[in-house]
Amino acid sequence: MRLGIVTIPRQLPTGGASMTDHLIDFAQQVEALDFHGLWLTDAFGRGRTTLDPLSALGLLCAVTKRVELGTCVIQVPVRHPVEHAHRVQTINLLSGGRFRFGVGTGSTKADFDCVEADFDTRFKVLPGMLEVMRRTWNGEAVNGHPISVWPGTEGGPPMMLGAWRSPRWINLAAKLDGWISSGIHSKWEDVEIGLRMYREAGGKRAIVANIFADFRPNPEGSPIGRPLTISLIGESPREAGDKLKHLADMGIDDALVVCPFEDPSQLETIRGLI
Repeated sequence: MRLGIVTIPRQLPTGGASMTDHLIDFAQQVEALDFHGLWLTDAFGRGRTTLDPLSALGLLCAVTKRVELGTCVIQVPVRHPVEHAHRVQTINLLSGGRFRFGVGTGSTKADFDCVEADFDTRFKVLPGMLEVMRRTWNGEAVNGHPISVWPGTEGGPPMMLGAWRSPRWINLAAKLDGWISSGIHSKWEDVEIGLRMYREAGGKRAIVANIFADFRPNPEGSPIGRPLTISLIGESPREAGDKLKHLADMGIDDALVVCPFEDPSQLETIRGLI
């Protein structure tokens, strides 16, 4: 099983490194420690400062060379699919093909309200929006003139669907390039059942993302204000390693662990878990 890192940039104490310097240093440590990937989340209307993941990844494309870069996951229904496809094409090009496009419906109404998007129809519109993005990356005219496709980015980046274990979404994930389950929402049995359904549908890459970790003596607990179902917070490295081994034994291909953004020194501990 491959091990990747999720980072959720947050405000840093005043007087320290700038956000740009800290983010660059964090990403370069992830690459130097030979993690397989570095992934960013997507949120903007939830009462805390956040960074746009594609903009941040544009910076990281320039300061890393090998590490896989991804989103886990982008809320597709809050953006126009053609304009979104253009920005994703940019990251796909700048990363030299290292970008992995994790997508989903979104689960927080506040983000939809900020941009006057319809939260209630998000499940209905997602498949069509993904198809529009694929057509855009193939150079097709979706709404009038086509967007020119950069050589080497035709067809778009590998696309992975963040989804629950319902047959509808598992089957769609199997037709794409991967399935992303959530350590925030999915119980162990959800992952096991969903993985079995995904393999039976012909799915290849299976990921469990957003597994929060914190090995400090007094961790702050859930950083999102609600219980986490698969978490490494407050556990010993041995206990955390056993949980990751359990995922590997299930047949999960990638575990994406959330390292506290303000404490990248924990990356070495996480690297030693498997």
